[in-house]
Amino acid sequence: MTDLPTRRSRRLAEADRARAEEHRARAAAAEPPTVAIDLRAPAPVPEIVTGRRRDRERPETPTDGTRVMGILNVTPDSFSDGGLHQAYDAALQHARDLVAAGADLVDVGGESTRPGAERVPVEVEQDRVLPVVRQLVSEGIAVSVDTMNASTAERAVEAGAAIVNDVSGGLADDDMARVVRDTGAGFVVMHWRGHSDRMYRNAEYAHAVDEVRREVEHRVAELIILGVREEQVVIDPGLGFAKQGVQNWEILAGYERFASIGLPVLVAASRKRFLDGVGSAAGAPPRDRDLATAAISLLAAERGAWGVRVHDPAPTRAVLDVWDAWRAARS
Repeated sequence: MTDLPTRRSRRLAEADRARAEEHRARAAAAEPPTVAIDLRAPAPVPEIVTGRRRDRERPETPTDGTRVMGILNVTPDSFSDGGLHQAYDAALQHARDLVAAGADLVDVGGESTRPGAERVPVEVEQDRVLPVVRQLVSEGIAVSVDTMNASTAERAVEAGAAIVNDVSGGLADDDMARVVRDTGAGFVVMHWRGHSDRMYRNAEYAHAVDEVRREVEHRVAELIILGVREEQVVIDPGLGFAKQGVQNWEILAGYERFASIGLPVLVAASRKRFLDGVGSAAGAPPRDRDLATAAISLLAAERGAWGVRVHDPAPTRAVLDVWDAWRAARS
């Protein structure tokens, strides 16, 4: 009787070996998995992203590496200029004025990202921005589209936009990385910790510069894994987004830490609340912060920033021209 368990164990072991052999035989005979390989050449990255800024009316100068991005909000509720340029004709005229004042490209947005702003339907956003993008491109104006929606980005690039400026860095829409990858558009990847209606709940940092830098670097790595190329990417540390008061100054003071990532940097400080009372009276309208904005633009350009995003290009262009003249006299 004592031999019965042993016999049963042997039979079970033999059965297990037989099943394992059968499984290995089937695996060996199976067709190897097919891997889809995209043989298309990648779409070229627009020169405004990778090249130096050019002004046909004057020779190259030190600040030709820093682009001035003019802001065009085709919205009723942006914090500084909501409703001023929502009408189609008003939007076009303001874009032309931005270029005349020194903007190298125009950033067209149809959804406010001011603190507390609620999302708008994507159809509304597209109705606001796409006709403007098409017309500006037809006039030879370089355009970026300020959107968190992949479908808006895709249609805007099809209409001629060279850059997708996404304040969420592609986190708000999972399809954004594919759109950027497939179109070859430039991609401004901003540091983001949630939508505008709740972002300040996440403005908690032990060390703002280190944490923001780490999160930006991690996000860029994710995008590269998803097929976005390094040469498409511009990083933006996200001044005013999930950052309070002095945290924004810390980010600016730590500019070199972001530049050390090795990617172009966009500085977007224009008229933001942390500038209130700096170079203008406390509580003054946002437009009174343009001189402080221009000062930040100069400091950013001096440190090699790829671009500065501003509501009024004129004071920023003026200080950059002064810096050019100063540098030229020393050379």
